[in-house]
Amino acid sequence: MTTHRRKAGTRTPAETAASLAKSAAVRSGPSVGGREARRWLAEQRRRTVMDVRQIPLDRLTGWHTDPATGDLVHASGRFFAIAGLDVQRPGTPVPSWQQPVIEQPEVGVLGILVREFDGVLHCLMQAKAEPGNCNRVQLSPTVQATRSNYTRVHEGASVPYLEFFRRPSRHRVLADVRQSEQGSWFHGKRNRNMVVQVDEDVAVLDGFRWFTLREIHELFAVDDAVNMDTRTVLSCLPYVGPRLPEVLGTGRDPFTSALLRSCSGLEGGRHGMTEILSWITDERTRTVNEARRVPLKEVAHWQRRDGRITHASGLFFNVIGVSVTADGREVAAWSQPLLEPCDEGVAAFLAKPVDGVLHVLVHARAEPGFTDVVELGPTVQCTPSNYAVLPPAARPPFLDEVLHAEAGRVRFDAVHSEEGGRLYHARNRYVVVETPEDFEPDHCGYRWLTLAQLSRLLRHSNYVNVQARSLVACLYSMTA
Repeated sequence: MTTHRRKAGTRTPAETAASLAKSAAVRSGPSVGGREARRWLAEQRRRTVMDVRQIPLDRLTGWHTDPATGDLVHASGRFFAIAGLDVQRPGTPVPSWQQPVIEQPEVGVLGILVREFDGVLHCLMQAKAEPGNCNRVQLSPTVQATRSNYTRVHEGASVPYLEFFRRPSRHRVLADVRQSEQGSWFHGKRNRNMVVQVDEDVAVLDGFRWFTLREIHELFAVDDAVNMDTRTVLSCLPYVGPRLPEVLGTGRDPFTSALLRSCSGLEGGRHGMTEILSWITDERTRTVNEARRVPLKEVAHWQRRDGRITHASGLFFNVIGVSVTADGREVAAWSQPLLEPCDEGVAAFLAKPVDGVLHVLVHARAEPGFTDVVELGPTVQCTPSNYAVLPPAARPPFLDEVLHAEAGRVRFDAVHSEEGGRLYHARNRYVVVETPEDFEPDHCGYRWLTLAQLSRLLRHSNYVNVQARSLVACLYSMTA
């Protein structure tokens, strides 16, 4: 009989989850500590110089309009393009439409470096300014870079700490999975979400700081503090396991007790994983969601005038141009197009305990930019004001349950920014609303899942969309 031994330094999944939980529970350590996390981020905002000015699209330096298609493209042929998309969804309230879309086939790197100090795991985080952020600087991963950036197409400075993520096998990899971005605005966009643990000393550059998970989790309650890339990477952590209640306790109230049981995986969910995977496959098989590139200049109901691209209704989003100057970036000055949503959105989970285990209601959601038709999204994901010009049947189910929820049932509520490198002042209200235990959806395409089940799906690509991943990270932030 052959005996297999673990390599030195490796940990079981349960041990890794316990280590993450310890970092989420600890109240002090050699990092910034408690309220100092907010103060440090505020100080970085005061120190950071970034000037962003809106300019007409035809004045963007290094960008041009392709005469054949009308697409906005970069002179290098890299980075990204603003193209047109034709979408066919037969049998739905809006069976077809056309729109501009961000075309960025590159796979970027979103990576968080972690290391233990005095037995407590810390994350090396960055105070990063993005031109689309409403407050410029937000807490960002150690590395946040597109392939064009880290291969230095812009001929600028190299990306700090990138070497830890280009050769991750030299270290302990806690998470490594390709995930999508907003499927309504990006066509086929994916990023490699990574968490890499190191044991050696790492020089801490200006604008970077070690944080415990507890310190990061506390910032989740602050509007526009933790950027989208941090949220998606943290959601991919294996933050579930049977030892979580041992480390984090039984919960301060019935909701968090049910949440901890949901994360522990000790108790099963309403649906088994085989049933869930079969349901997702069925939704993907029977959903018709055809999206094809078309010339931007031929996209119906969109117009280019006054230096921007807008929808005839004045709703949805605009394509605008910005000129940027910044200190501490790979390039000191540049210009680019950005997508500007016309209003704030809502991303919400309805949640309830099932046999004492918290379940969240996920929606098998088709978006034109997804590479595999359907991903699991929040119960509600929309911009409510957009429905003024759409058929009444298009109004999302359960939107009223979220917007008019009693205050005592709202368990999480914060406004967070979306990707600030391609989107301008894009913000969603992230909400978790607890429903009565007898609440059941009366619409197809929804299922109750535990956090442990979502975590298992997040080990793989294209199962959970970016808004739902943000909500998973928000729920993790409530565990301690």
